[in-house]
Amino acid sequence: MSRDYLDKLNDKQREAAMYTEGPLLILAGAGSGKTSTMTCRIAYLIQEMGVSPYNILAVTFTNKAAKEMRDRVENLIGSGLNMWILTFHSACLRILRSHADVLGYGRDFAVYDPTDQKTLIKNISKELNIDTKKFNPGYFLGKISDCKESRISPEQYAGIYGDDIKDRMIQRVYSEYERNLKKNNAMDFDDLLLRTVELFEKDESVLLKYQRRFRYIMVDEYQDTNQIQYQFVKMLAEAEDDFGDKRNNICVVGDDDQCIYQWRGADIRNILEFEKDFKNTKVVKLEQNYRSTSTILDAAHSVIKNNVGRKAKKLWTEAAEGSKITYRRLDNERDEAYYVASEIDKLAGRYNDFAILYRTNSQSRTFEEALSRRNIPYRVLGGLRYYDRKEIKDMMCYMRLVQNRADDLALIRIINEPKRGIGGKTLEKLRALASVRQQSLFEVLLDREVISSLSAKASAGITDLAEMISEFSQQQENMKLSDLYDGLLVRSGYMKALEDQNTLESESRMENLMEFKSVIYDYENEDPNISLAEFMERIALLAEVDNHNADENAVVLMTLHSAKGLEFPYVFMPGMEDGLFPGWRSFDRPDGLEEERRLCYVGITRAKERLWMTSAETRTLYGKTDYTRESQFLREIDRTLIDGDAVYENRSCRAEGAFRDGAAQAKPYKPFDQLRQARIQTKKAAEAMMKSSQEDFNLGDRIMHPKFGEGEVIELGKGTIRVRFADDTKKLALGYAAIKKIREE
Repeated sequence: MSRDYLDKLNDKQREAAMYTEGPLLILAGAGSGKTSTMTCRIAYLIQEMGVSPYNILAVTFTNKAAKEMRDRVENLIGSGLNMWILTFHSACLRILRSHADVLGYGRDFAVYDPTDQKTLIKNISKELNIDTKKFNPGYFLGKISDCKESRISPEQYAGIYGDDIKDRMIQRVYSEYERNLKKNNAMDFDDLLLRTVELFEKDESVLLKYQRRFRYIMVDEYQDTNQIQYQFVKMLAEAEDDFGDKRNNICVVGDDDQCIYQWRGADIRNILEFEKDFKNTKVVKLEQNYRSTSTILDAAHSVIKNNVGRKAKKLWTEAAEGSKITYRRLDNERDEAYYVASEIDKLAGRYNDFAILYRTNSQSRTFEEALSRRNIPYRVLGGLRYYDRKEIKDMMCYMRLVQNRADDLALIRIINEPKRGIGGKTLEKLRALASVRQQSLFEVLLDREVISSLSAKASAGITDLAEMISEFSQQQENMKLSDLYDGLLVRSGYMKALEDQNTLESESRMENLMEFKSVIYDYENEDPNISLAEFMERIALLAEVDNHNADENAVVLMTLHSAKGLEFPYVFMPGMEDGLFPGWRSFDRPDGLEEERRLCYVGITRAKERLWMTSAETRTLYGKTDYTRESQFLREIDRTLIDGDAVYENRSCRAEGAFRDGAAQAKPYKPFDQLRQARIQTKKAAEAMMKSSQEDFNLGDRIMHPKFGEGEVIELGKGTIRVRFADDTKKLALGYAAIKKIREE
């Protein structure tokens, strides 16, 4: 077999790719080709060492990174590999789907995203009479997440953190939160990692199964791992060989200089102390950069070298010196935004070559206004997620309920969406009854005696809802995902309710619902047999960076944290002021300032060709205007690398007068008739399903099923038919798939 892929690597990359036995630490600086090194190492293991893809596990943090790695491996050695290249959460979810019953969960458990978690905390706070203005859901979720990462249970909380009024309140909320998750057969993102480690500890046979399978483990972005992720990979890596020695065939790739997520649990000690955890570790440093100019790299190094807690290394490149870093200090934040927008307008070209990276989300407003006035298209990454929009969340809850009828949170959200005459008091009574009976809310809805005691409208609405969810739940495996979606959208009355509103807002919501159908089609094109559970998992595990579309011709606005893993030809870093970047809180502790400095390093190294930094003489934040001092990080950059001589010609102008007129260039709507056609298509698909229940089928009839293809009717039942397909025999309920009888010519 050809080893051309190794010839494309530099000496250090090749050394890392060909080192296969024992622990390996690859210190990979920004833009040093770590993905190429990892994929070539996988190819080398399979092609040269004869390792089965089945025995390799590669984990990373984002779906985007996992997909890129998978695509590159397949380009090298072919597709169809039975190999796990997944995010941490996806890998743990896959394990739990097979073994959740060991921990007392159903295997069809739901995965709650941050919006679901906040809703659950709000409900709990209401039940416990907690003032959500004083203690918002985010406060409790932060505490709960910290506890889970430290493996502190609700029962242990008070003993560790104290027993004052606030601690007792946190402990009660945490306890109720965990109880509700278990009752709803649901897990949050922290649980996916925590429960997998608990599973390994509880059932040694399960751990042994995965230790035997994953003989070679690779971890990307190791500097971002927390303690639970560290335990997960360590337990898998410590499998014993035939002689009773620990195999420790673990390769981790990372850069301690890019550890910027300590605030959400990342533990930099994992990478700094890797050699202590795994004896006889081989260390390879990748320091040649293939992304940026030497000026940009030298500027990044002049900042990061001031950190004490780091491993010694320095990026270098064979690329040209490039332009100096442009620095401008403007009068205020409006002038700053005007300057950035005018520079982008002046350079023109493709707008998606530009990124504005700021320290806090609150900085985006002035840039959005400045870009809008110049008719420059932009996209804010990190705002409201597409999947968090009300109408999308509503339909996803319908789908979640079909998958897992014990999901009370999903049911509470959609029980009166659209209106079914179920008021708050009625819902509270039903929830109280479910609590007394120790049943799920859906089980209570199936009790005809209970439902008949409600008003006629509520009783009819709940009965229709319960029947619809039950029937779709039973038939989900026999339906295409898009057919299931069409059926829910129409039979629930959700789309009709929006059409009846006949407003611009309802029209926009319907457009989003049709766009969601496009999302479903994309997944079906990738995997025609994708199940509802698989689809819901993939959507739940999407990270915001996965939504970045590099082909969309718009300037990208995002926080520096969101920018990690991305690169742009032209980068602007505004707000380079002490108190904003680095933030005031970081001065309270040395490790805080070091993390901010790493964040600055990440921002600088996102730039490929040119970098602009700006600050404002005065800045208004939260209604208060203050004079500012230039950032400590600016002062650390070698001044010979900065173009600070030229003064911005309109520096003293006020942005209000300098802006030229123009409206924001939003993402254009689809033409009305195109949207109308999509809605008509959805209705027709739902009607076709219903029509199949009215058709007379006979034994021996040939039928066409949208998911399973052509088959023969071999048994008739009440409202059902049994059909023999090429690969299997299925019992189908009429009205839940657009089954067509094949008419003979």
